[in-house]
Amino acid sequence: MNRLLSTEVVSRDQRLAYWTDMICNVYVQLGCDPVADGRGDFEGSIRQHTLPSLDVSVVTSGPQKVMRTPGHIARSSDDYFLVSIQARGQGVVRQDGRDAVLSVGDFALYDSTRPYQLLFDDSFEQIVLKLPGERLRSELRDTEALTATTVSGREGAGHLMLSMIRTLREDIDTLQPASALAVANGVLNILVAGLQTLPAAQSPSLSNLTAFHLARIKRCIDARLDDPALSVGLLAGDLGMSASQIHRVFRSEPLTLSQYIWDRRLEACSRDLLDPREAGRTVGEIAYGRGFSDAAHFSRAFRERFGRSPRDWRMGRHH
Repeated sequence: MNRLLSTEVVSRDQRLAYWTDMICNVYVQLGCDPVADGRGDFEGSIRQHTLPSLDVSVVTSGPQKVMRTPGHIARSSDDYFLVSIQARGQGVVRQDGRDAVLSVGDFALYDSTRPYQLLFDDSFEQIVLKLPGERLRSELRDTEALTATTVSGREGAGHLMLSMIRTLREDIDTLQPASALAVANGVLNILVAGLQTLPAAQSPSLSNLTAFHLARIKRCIDARLDDPALSVGLLAGDLGMSASQIHRVFRSEPLTLSQYIWDRRLEACSRDLLDPREAGRTVGEIAYGRGFSDAAHFSRAFRERFGRSPRDWRMGRHH
């Protein structure tokens, strides 16, 4: 889905109220104060593109201060991570006692479950990514330590992210659903790579032996995903390891072993639901085929993970 929202469709005296409604509709409940620009005008536009499990929007606007307060959170408990990538001008992301100053190419993460502010002293353009909270927490530990911290766009993952997003903006409307999911996952992988370069994300490196066992366990899980009886006991038997040894190896991961298994099953279901070759199978058949035994549990877990019901996901209703 691609849509353009602009303050140009309303009279000047209504533009700020309209803008506030727009950003609440596209992102989460927010407040907005314009910063005087000498003309007294307020202009803004948002071009929104929706991919599976990822919204990509381009915000162009004049100077302003955007706030998500405890009151907004109480009224709307949406759980999303947002990433602002500075495309023009400068911006500041403020959360958790930190300020991330963004120049062109830089990006920073913020979490809708806690108050934040976005500050712009002049006209600007930002590319904003919005993804379900559980999506990122399944990839990264201690995300609250990574918010409002600048990731440079001039090198490494930040530079890759900017290049990928710019290419995506050109091709996004021509992608088939399965391709769009692969691209969304690719953007997430680069985002995670960028966040992992931050000092707060640095964790002790795994020993070669632990890394070897972790890779073995994950390969075995992927090979057994369709088995509803998959458990730590089954893995232990397959791998010649004890259950406690497997749990110990998994301690460095953001998810417990059980959470990781369910997460991989949900990922597999998300791909199957968009795969044209699976069009003849019902949502329930796909879920059961990936090791789920309870339709209600599957639907609830899927919505929490991807922000959409399995049926809406399959039909392409990603917003």
